[in-house]
Amino acid sequence: MIYSKEVDDMCVVKQGVAHGCAPIPEEAKWVKAKDVKDISGLTHGVGWCAPQQGACKLTLNVKEGVIQECLVETIGCSGMTHSAAMASEILPGRTVLEALNTDLVCDAINTAMRELFLQIAYGRTQSAFSEDGLPIGAGLEDLGKGLRSQVGTMYGTLKKGPRYLEMAEGYVTGIALDEEGCIIGYQFVNFGKMTDFIKKGDDPTTAYKKSCGQYGRVEDAAKIIDPRQE
Repeated sequence: MIYSKEVDDMCVVKQGVAHGCAPIPEEAKWVKAKDVKDISGLTHGVGWCAPQQGACKLTLNVKEGVIQECLVETIGCSGMTHSAAMASEILPGRTVLEALNTDLVCDAINTAMRELFLQIAYGRTQSAFSEDGLPIGAGLEDLGKGLRSQVGTMYGTLKKGPRYLEMAEGYVTGIALDEEGCIIGYQFVNFGKMTDFIKKGDDPTTAYKKSCGQYGRVEDAAKIIDPRQE
């Protein structure tokens, strides 16, 4: 280690106050994190690319500094889906410090990793007060039984009003309107369920009908419109 002459000529003064780092909550324990291996926790975060045309929601489950599980969800840019595929291979097995300094292909995913690192390093994880943390596989719980991202896609114009295109329940096939033209409900089809029915032997028409549902006062509608056609 090299010291400047000014420092080398100084006399020694003892550091009287040196209490070390403050403990952070990790999996129902208070930990003084000094090394990467001292870090554990499950957390979520969102990142965005420089032109802000796409976003990534990233979920990481870290045990003793090493990423054991990741969930990469992207929206807004077609190339991000391929980047997410690569990131899902890259992240598991890396320490959080390695992942922070690894090219995760997409800037939005890199930004999400940065935001998650801050949460993890400061003890702001979802599992901070959960004894033994959350098991590997907890990240999939964000997706529900259908293992699909919770997506909401809506569109609206001043001239023609709102259009519901996709809800968490599924792809919107119809919007129910009352006599004044206000939305009072919607119809949808769950493509995940539909695919499962087809795999079990149902013909596409039967599978489609079994996968349809509705929300709100659809029965009271004066009119049901196709949000993509009308």
